[in-house]
Amino acid sequence: MTTSYLQSDSIAPLSIETFRDLGNFIHSKIGIKMPDAKRNMVESRLHKRLINLNMRSYKEYCNYLFSPQGIERELPEFINQITTNKTDFFREPDHFKFLMERALPDIVSSLKNSGRNKISLWCAACSRGHEPYTTAMILSEFSRKNPRAALTFSILATDISTQVLDVAKKAVYSHDEIEPVPIELRKKYILRAKNRKKDLVRISPELRKMVQFRWINLVSSDLKIREPMDVIFCRNVMIYFDKKTQEKLIRNLCSHLKYRGYLFVGHSEVLNCHNTPLEPMGHAIYHKTSMD
Repeated sequence: MTTSYLQSDSIAPLSIETFRDLGNFIHSKIGIKMPDAKRNMVESRLHKRLINLNMRSYKEYCNYLFSPQGIERELPEFINQITTNKTDFFREPDHFKFLMERALPDIVSSLKNSGRNKISLWCAACSRGHEPYTTAMILSEFSRKNPRAALTFSILATDISTQVLDVAKKAVYSHDEIEPVPIELRKKYILRAKNRKKDLVRISPELRKMVQFRWINLVSSDLKIREPMDVIFCRNVMIYFDKKTQEKLIRNLCSHLKYRGYLFVGHSEVLNCHNTPLEPMGHAIYHKTSMD
Protein backbone atom coordinates (compact mmCIF):
# COMPACT_ATOMS: atom_id res chain seq x y z
CA MET A 1 0.00 0.00 0.00
CA THR A 2 1.27 3.48 -0.83
CA THR A 3 2.04 5.65 2.18
CA SER A 4 1.19 9.32 1.81
CA TYR A 5 3.56 12.01 3.06
CA LEU A 6 1.84 14.96 1.42
CA GLN A 7 -0.07 17.59 3.32
CA SER A 8 -3.52 18.44 2.01
CA ASP A 9 -2.60 22.09 1.43
CA SER A 10 0.52 21.20 -0.62
CA ILE A 11 -1.57 20.29 -3.67
CA ALA A 12 -2.08 23.08 -6.19
CA PRO A 13 -5.71 23.89 -7.15
CA LEU A 14 -7.22 22.25 -10.22
CA SER A 15 -6.69 24.66 -13.13
CA ILE A 16 -9.40 25.18 -15.74
CA GLU A 17 -7.11 23.77 -18.44
CA THR A 18 -6.43 20.57 -16.52
CA PHE A 19 -10.08 20.27 -15.58
CA ARG A 20 -11.08 20.46 -19.25
CA ASP A 21 -8.52 17.77 -20.07
CA LEU A 22 -10.17 15.60 -17.43
CA GLY A 23 -13.62 16.49 -18.76
CA ASN A 24 -12.69 15.45 -22.28
CA PHE A 25 -11.26 12.21 -20.92
CA ILE A 26 -14.40 11.48 -18.89
CA HIS A 27 -16.59 12.08 -21.91
CA SER A 28 -14.49 9.87 -24.17
CA LYS A 29 -14.46 6.97 -21.70
CA ILE A 30 -17.91 6.93 -20.11
CA GLY A 31 -19.96 9.56 -21.94
CA ILE A 32 -20.49 11.91 -19.01
CA LYS A 33 -20.45 15.62 -19.85
CA MET A 34 -18.47 17.79 -17.46
CA PRO A 35 -19.22 21.54 -17.78
CA ASP A 36 -16.93 24.10 -16.15
CA ALA A 37 -19.39 24.46 -13.25
CA LYS A 38 -18.36 20.97 -12.09
CA ARG A 39 -14.71 21.90 -11.54
CA ASN A 40 -15.00 22.34 -7.77
CA MET A 41 -16.84 19.03 -7.44
CA VAL A 42 -14.17 17.16 -9.43
CA GLU A 43 -11.36 18.84 -7.50
CA SER A 44 -12.96 17.89 -4.19
CA ARG A 45 -13.64 14.28 -5.15
CA LEU A 46 -10.12 13.68 -6.49
CA HIS A 47 -8.26 15.48 -3.70
CA LYS A 48 -7.84 12.40 -1.48
CA ARG A 49 -6.71 10.32 -4.45
CA LEU A 50 -3.84 12.70 -5.08
CA ILE A 51 -2.85 12.52 -1.42
CA ASN A 52 -3.01 8.72 -1.44
CA LEU A 53 -0.92 8.58 -4.60
CA ASN A 54 1.62 11.13 -3.29
CA MET A 55 0.97 13.44 -6.22
CA ARG A 56 1.57 17.18 -5.97
CA SER A 57 -0.77 18.40 -8.70
CA TYR A 58 -3.83 17.48 -10.72
CA LYS A 59 -1.69 17.76 -13.84
CA GLU A 60 0.56 15.01 -12.50
CA TYR A 61 -2.54 12.92 -11.79
CA CYS A 62 -3.80 13.48 -15.37
CA ASN A 63 -0.46 12.40 -16.82
CA TYR A 64 -0.71 9.18 -14.84
CA LEU A 65 -4.41 8.60 -15.53
CA PHE A 66 -4.03 9.10 -19.28
CA SER A 67 -1.09 6.68 -19.52
CA PRO A 68 -1.58 2.98 -20.42
CA GLN A 69 -0.65 2.04 -16.86
CA GLY A 70 -3.06 4.60 -15.41
CA ILE A 71 -5.94 3.49 -17.62
CA GLU A 72 -5.40 -0.08 -16.44
CA ARG A 73 -4.89 0.62 -12.74
CA GLU A 74 -6.43 3.99 -11.92
CA LEU A 75 -9.40 4.33 -14.29
CA PRO A 76 -11.78 2.18 -12.15
CA GLU A 77 -10.95 4.23 -9.06
CA PHE A 78 -11.31 7.47 -11.02
CA ILE A 79 -14.77 6.39 -12.17
CA ASN A 80 -15.71 5.48 -8.60
CA GLN A 81 -14.80 8.99 -7.46
CA ILE A 82 -16.40 10.91 -10.33
CA THR A 83 -19.75 9.19 -10.79
CA THR A 84 -22.84 10.21 -8.81
CA ASN A 85 -24.75 7.36 -7.18
CA LYS A 86 -27.94 8.81 -5.75
CA THR A 87 -30.37 5.98 -5.06
CA ASP A 88 -33.26 4.90 -2.82
CA PHE A 89 -35.57 1.96 -2.44
CA PHE A 90 -38.84 2.57 -4.32
CA ARG A 91 -37.46 5.75 -5.88
CA GLU A 92 -40.08 7.26 -8.21
CA PRO A 93 -42.70 4.84 -6.82
CA ASP A 94 -45.24 5.36 -9.60
CA HIS A 95 -42.91 3.38 -11.87
CA PHE A 96 -43.15 0.33 -9.64
CA LYS A 97 -46.92 0.72 -9.41
CA PHE A 98 -47.07 0.76 -13.22
CA LEU A 99 -44.77 -2.26 -13.38
CA MET A 100 -47.02 -4.28 -11.05
CA GLU A 101 -50.41 -3.20 -12.37
CA ARG A 102 -49.87 -2.73 -16.11
CA ALA A 103 -46.50 -3.79 -17.50
CA LEU A 104 -46.23 -7.22 -15.90
CA PRO A 105 -49.81 -8.29 -16.78
CA ASP A 106 -49.19 -7.19 -20.37
CA ILE A 107 -45.91 -9.12 -20.52
CA VAL A 108 -47.55 -12.24 -19.07
CA SER A 109 -50.23 -12.01 -21.73
CA SER A 110 -47.50 -11.99 -24.39
CA LEU A 111 -45.78 -14.95 -22.73
CA LYS A 112 -48.90 -17.07 -23.05
CA ASN A 113 -48.72 -16.75 -26.82
CA SER A 114 -45.03 -17.64 -26.95
CA GLY A 115 -45.00 -20.60 -24.59
CA ARG A 116 -42.40 -18.95 -22.33
CA ASN A 117 -42.70 -18.30 -18.62
CA LYS A 118 -39.52 -16.27 -17.93
CA ILE A 119 -39.45 -12.50 -17.49
CA SER A 120 -36.09 -10.76 -17.93
CA LEU A 121 -35.37 -7.33 -16.51
CA TRP A 122 -32.30 -5.09 -16.66
CA CYS A 123 -31.46 -2.31 -14.21
CA ALA A 124 -28.94 -0.45 -16.35
CA ALA A 125 -27.54 1.85 -13.64
CA CYS A 126 -28.15 -0.08 -10.47
CA SER A 127 -25.87 1.95 -8.15
CA ARG A 128 -25.87 0.42 -4.63
CA GLY A 129 -28.59 -2.09 -5.42
CA HIS A 130 -31.74 -0.34 -4.21
CA GLU A 131 -33.43 -0.42 -7.63
CA PRO A 132 -32.84 -4.11 -8.53
CA TYR A 133 -33.86 -5.29 -5.06
CA THR A 134 -36.98 -3.09 -5.19
CA THR A 135 -37.77 -4.65 -8.56
CA ALA A 136 -37.16 -8.12 -7.16
CA MET A 137 -39.75 -7.40 -4.45
CA ILE A 138 -42.29 -6.35 -7.07
CA LEU A 139 -41.65 -9.42 -9.22
CA SER A 140 -41.91 -11.72 -6.22
CA GLU A 141 -45.17 -10.14 -5.12
CA PHE A 142 -46.58 -10.39 -8.63
CA SER A 143 -45.61 -14.06 -8.78
CA ARG A 144 -47.31 -14.75 -5.44
CA LYS A 145 -50.51 -13.14 -6.74
CA ASN A 146 -50.37 -15.08 -10.02
CA PRO A 147 -49.26 -18.60 -9.06
CA ARG A 148 -50.86 -20.27 -12.07
CA ALA A 149 -48.51 -18.43 -14.42
CA ALA A 150 -45.56 -20.36 -12.91
CA LEU A 151 -43.28 -17.43 -13.70
CA THR A 152 -39.51 -17.32 -13.38
CA PHE A 153 -37.49 -14.12 -13.29
CA SER A 154 -33.99 -12.89 -13.98
CA ILE A 155 -32.69 -9.44 -13.10
CA LEU A 156 -29.46 -8.13 -14.58
CA ALA A 157 -28.11 -5.21 -12.53
CA THR A 158 -25.21 -3.23 -13.98
CA ASP A 159 -23.18 -0.15 -13.18
CA ILE A 160 -19.92 1.46 -14.23
CA SER A 161 -18.72 1.91 -10.63
CA THR A 162 -17.02 -1.13 -9.12
CA GLN A 163 -17.40 0.47 -5.71
CA VAL A 164 -21.20 0.57 -5.74
CA LEU A 165 -21.41 -2.90 -7.30
CA ASP A 166 -19.49 -4.29 -4.32
CA VAL A 167 -22.04 -2.72 -1.96
CA ALA A 168 -24.96 -4.01 -4.03
CA LYS A 169 -23.67 -7.58 -4.04
CA LYS A 170 -23.40 -7.60 -0.24
CA ALA A 171 -27.01 -6.34 0.04
CA VAL A 172 -26.40 -4.88 3.49
CA TYR A 173 -27.97 -1.50 4.29
CA SER A 174 -28.64 0.77 7.23
CA HIS A 175 -32.10 0.66 8.78
CA ASP A 176 -32.71 4.25 7.68
CA GLU A 177 -32.26 3.26 4.03
CA ILE A 178 -35.20 0.84 4.08
CA GLU A 179 -37.69 3.44 5.33
CA PRO A 180 -39.31 3.78 1.84
CA VAL A 181 -40.03 0.03 1.76
CA PRO A 182 -43.63 -0.75 2.82
CA ILE A 183 -43.87 -2.52 6.17
CA GLU A 184 -45.42 -5.68 4.73
CA LEU A 185 -42.55 -6.05 2.25
CA ARG A 186 -39.93 -5.42 4.92
CA LYS A 187 -41.32 -8.33 6.91
CA LYS A 188 -41.06 -10.66 3.92
CA TYR A 189 -37.84 -9.63 2.25
CA ILE A 190 -35.54 -7.82 4.70
CA LEU A 191 -33.60 -9.44 7.53
CA ARG A 192 -32.43 -7.64 10.66
CA ALA A 193 -28.83 -8.09 11.80
CA LYS A 194 -28.33 -10.51 14.69
CA ASN A 195 -26.52 -7.73 16.52
CA ARG A 196 -29.29 -5.14 16.83
CA LYS A 197 -26.81 -2.49 17.98
CA LYS A 198 -25.39 -2.31 14.45
CA ASP A 199 -28.77 -1.20 13.07
CA LEU A 200 -28.12 -3.03 9.79
CA VAL A 201 -30.38 -5.09 7.55
CA ARG A 202 -29.82 -7.46 4.66
CA ILE A 203 -31.93 -8.36 1.65
CA SER A 204 -33.31 -11.89 1.87
CA PRO A 205 -31.61 -14.78 0.02
CA GLU A 206 -34.83 -15.21 -2.01
CA LEU A 207 -34.31 -11.81 -3.62
CA ARG A 208 -30.52 -11.90 -3.79
CA LYS A 209 -30.52 -15.02 -5.91
CA MET A 210 -32.78 -13.30 -8.47
CA VAL A 211 -30.19 -10.61 -9.24
CA GLN A 212 -26.97 -10.95 -11.24
CA PHE A 213 -24.55 -8.02 -10.95
CA ARG A 214 -22.16 -7.05 -13.74
CA TRP A 215 -19.89 -4.13 -14.66
CA ILE A 216 -21.01 -2.41 -17.87
CA ASN A 217 -20.10 0.86 -19.55
CA LEU A 218 -23.35 2.03 -21.18
CA VAL A 219 -21.59 3.94 -23.94
CA SER A 220 -19.80 0.82 -25.23
CA SER A 221 -20.89 -0.31 -28.68
CA ASP A 222 -21.17 -3.92 -27.54
CA LEU A 223 -22.67 -4.30 -24.07
CA LYS A 224 -22.27 -8.09 -24.29
CA ILE A 225 -25.89 -8.67 -23.34
CA ARG A 226 -27.21 -11.55 -25.39
CA GLU A 227 -30.63 -12.00 -23.79
CA PRO A 228 -33.35 -9.55 -24.90
CA MET A 229 -35.16 -7.86 -22.02
CA ASP A 230 -38.85 -7.54 -21.21
CA VAL A 231 -38.19 -4.49 -19.03
CA ILE A 232 -35.28 -2.05 -18.84
CA PHE A 233 -34.79 0.52 -16.10
CA CYS A 234 -32.30 3.21 -17.14
CA ARG A 235 -33.23 6.06 -14.85
CA ASN A 236 -31.42 9.31 -14.10
CA VAL A 237 -28.46 8.39 -16.29
CA MET A 238 -29.02 10.29 -19.52
CA ILE A 239 -29.08 13.64 -17.70
CA TYR A 240 -25.29 13.29 -17.45
CA PHE A 241 -24.83 12.73 -21.20
CA ASP A 242 -24.85 15.12 -24.13
CA LYS A 243 -27.54 14.77 -26.81
CA LYS A 244 -25.43 12.63 -29.17
CA THR A 245 -24.53 10.19 -26.40
CA GLN A 246 -28.16 10.07 -25.25
CA GLU A 247 -29.34 9.16 -28.75
CA LYS A 248 -26.70 6.42 -29.03
CA LEU A 249 -27.74 5.01 -25.66
CA ILE A 250 -31.45 5.00 -26.54
CA ARG A 251 -30.73 3.10 -29.76
CA ASN A 252 -28.63 0.62 -27.83
CA LEU A 253 -31.31 0.13 -25.16
CA CYS A 254 -33.98 -0.40 -27.83
CA SER A 255 -31.85 -3.08 -29.47
CA HIS A 256 -31.85 -4.99 -26.16
CA LEU A 257 -35.57 -4.56 -25.51
CA LYS A 258 -38.08 -7.14 -26.70
CA TYR A 259 -41.01 -6.21 -28.87
CA ARG A 260 -43.77 -5.03 -26.48
CA GLY A 261 -41.16 -4.52 -23.75
CA TYR A 262 -41.03 -1.51 -21.44
CA LEU A 263 -38.35 1.13 -20.89
CA PHE A 264 -38.36 3.26 -17.72
CA VAL A 265 -36.25 6.43 -17.59
CA GLY A 266 -35.87 9.13 -14.95
CA HIS A 267 -38.70 11.58 -14.29
CA SER A 268 -36.56 14.47 -15.51
CA GLU A 269 -35.64 12.64 -18.73
CA VAL A 270 -37.92 13.03 -21.74
CA LEU A 271 -37.13 10.96 -24.82
CA ASN A 272 -37.59 12.09 -28.38
CA CYS A 273 -39.26 8.98 -29.78
CA HIS A 274 -38.81 10.07 -33.39
CA ASN A 275 -36.93 7.38 -35.31
CA THR A 276 -37.26 4.92 -32.43
CA PRO A 277 -39.68 1.99 -31.92
CA LEU A 278 -40.88 3.54 -28.65
CA GLU A 279 -44.20 5.09 -27.68
CA PRO A 280 -44.83 6.92 -24.39
CA MET A 281 -47.08 5.07 -21.94
CA GLY A 282 -46.85 7.33 -18.92
CA HIS A 283 -44.50 9.73 -17.20
CA ALA A 284 -40.98 8.53 -18.20
CA ILE A 285 -42.36 5.14 -19.34
CA TYR A 286 -42.07 3.86 -22.92
CA HIS A 287 -43.37 0.81 -24.77
CA LYS A 288 -41.60 -0.85 -27.70
CA THR A 289 -44.35 -1.10 -30.27
CA SER A 290 -42.49 -2.28 -33.36
CA MET A 291 -39.85 -4.85 -34.25
CA ASP A 292 -37.38 -2.21 -35.54
